[in-house]
Amino acid sequence: MPQSKPKRIAIIDTDRCRPDKSKYVCINVCPPQRAGVEVFTINEETKYPEINEELCIGCGLCVKYCPFKAIIIVNLPAPVEDEIVHRYGPNAFSLYRLPMPAPGQIVGLVGQNAIGKSTSLKILAGLLKPNLGNYEKPPDWDEIITRFRGTALQNFFSDLANGKIRVVYKPQYVDAIPRLVKGTVKEILNKYDEHGVSDEVAEELKLMNILDRDISKLSGGELQKLAIAVAIEKDADVYLFDEPSSYLDVLERMRIARVIRELASRKQKYVLVAEHDLAILDYISDVVNIYYGEPNAYGIVSKPHSVREGINIFLDGYIPDENVRFREIPIRFKLWATQEAIAEREFLVKHSEIIKEYPSFRLNIGPGELRKGEVIGIVGPNGIGKTTFVKILAGIIKPDNDAKLEGVENIVVSYKPQYLSEFIGDEEWLTVREKLEQVNKKILGDKWFKTYVYNPFRLGRIIDMPLDELSGGELQKVAIACALAKKADLYLLDEPSAYISAEDRFWIAKTIRTLAETSNVTILVVEHDIIVVDYIADRLLVFVGEPGREGKAIGPLNMFDGMNLFLKKLGITFRRDRHTGRPRINKPGSRLDREQKALGKYYYVS
Repeated sequence: MPQSKPKRIAIIDTDRCRPDKSKYVCINVCPPQRAGVEVFTINEETKYPEINEELCIGCGLCVKYCPFKAIIIVNLPAPVEDEIVHRYGPNAFSLYRLPMPAPGQIVGLVGQNAIGKSTSLKILAGLLKPNLGNYEKPPDWDEIITRFRGTALQNFFSDLANGKIRVVYKPQYVDAIPRLVKGTVKEILNKYDEHGVSDEVAEELKLMNILDRDISKLSGGELQKLAIAVAIEKDADVYLFDEPSSYLDVLERMRIARVIRELASRKQKYVLVAEHDLAILDYISDVVNIYYGEPNAYGIVSKPHSVREGINIFLDGYIPDENVRFREIPIRFKLWATQEAIAEREFLVKHSEIIKEYPSFRLNIGPGELRKGEVIGIVGPNGIGKTTFVKILAGIIKPDNDAKLEGVENIVVSYKPQYLSEFIGDEEWLTVREKLEQVNKKILGDKWFKTYVYNPFRLGRIIDMPLDELSGGELQKVAIACALAKKADLYLLDEPSAYISAEDRFWIAKTIRTLAETSNVTILVVEHDIIVVDYIADRLLVFVGEPGREGKAIGPLNMFDGMNLFLKKLGITFRRDRHTGRPRINKPGSRLDREQKALGKYYYVS
């Protein structure tokens, strides 16, 4: 049987399209259009161009010449043509297939940003009615239910349409909550508590110390935990969590993962979780669906896989049962540099004891040294002084004691702040190009930067967009790119993976490692994603103490000793996956967990 011709999808991003400035260059360069075939039309109301996908020949000239990179033309794999679930409109994003909820199981979702995970959750939550690709005449529920006949989604959508199941959805962007909800943490927990568990949930998620705090005064991590608490205390059949680990440190991520697992297993609820932290996704999920496709153009949901197989498939970039390769290079984990190799490296900075005191917080950093050509991971809970230490090295904060920082006065430092608002400052009107050239006028012509930063970070699509029009993930990439664009001896990157998809985290990590190794520079990375830390770091600086009151730094230590110390304080153990080498969290109380704790080896090297 001959294979059908792949369907072509044309996307016009109206957030980027500027017809008043581009003068419809896309229409003017289109060969069929110039020959009299009406591939492009202009919407009379919006003035945006529209592309007839059936007439488009896929030459790519409109993509190449659009000055605002607003057009994407892709060929859709033929086997999924009839599996479209939703399309937002003409020349807009399309989603193919959906994950299958199962009672008592947690379904994990993994994939790039803008690939359809949030769209899937909104459809399953009943917030978005799937149109099956017919955005002009959306189908009724009977047609939707018939479309999924023979699958678990048939009964799910039937119950959803008839009001027989109740869905709770924890949204991705928790920082918008204070604009919609008012009151103290306690008032909000009591208001939404539907089966008398607010005290229990507040205790489990460590919210007891902030019960009297107004929601407008909460940090990102506190808002995240409050949003999860409110979702859990509602009496529902289906619970959907969109990026629940954002803003949280490792200990808090483990805590919310245990609470969500308890919700699914003890109460036999439907639970779906979209998550970028692969260690947490591995720990929390029973099955995994992989999302692939073209960000902002279309997303395809893979068939469900066991959690180990699913994450390994994601890292391999190849789905065997569908014969689909969505990434050319597999992601693999390697052993770190030996202590002997590190000891041979030249010193960059040496420092004596560093003390910094605030009215309610004291930070103590023991004597240490940084060596050329290495990446040092910085780990520890929120509020323990990691950012303060990085700012001391950057010269932004002065220590309170007579600390000696040998070498600092002779080196150039590049700093990427934790909060993106610090990066933007009052220059939100600058374009990405202008911001990069502000750091280094010649950087866009630099071959290394083009190969390892510009192309893998996909900066080409946003290069002429103002900073204030970028998403959180896009802005984070620009902030990292600007830090790496500066020619420096010491790079300080504070939480570079925040807002970034799992796949892009590894591109960024690979770029950081390559920079350290090829340019013999020193890079310090503050990070909460343990898998990223394992992938990127030669040594570890471990922060311990009492968050908000006292912090102390130990190290830098070699990776095994550093991770062992860190994980012992968290009370969790890791093993390594034999296929990919990635770290995997042992289930608490499992045979491996008990054996490793008995040996005092919380982190295995092999």
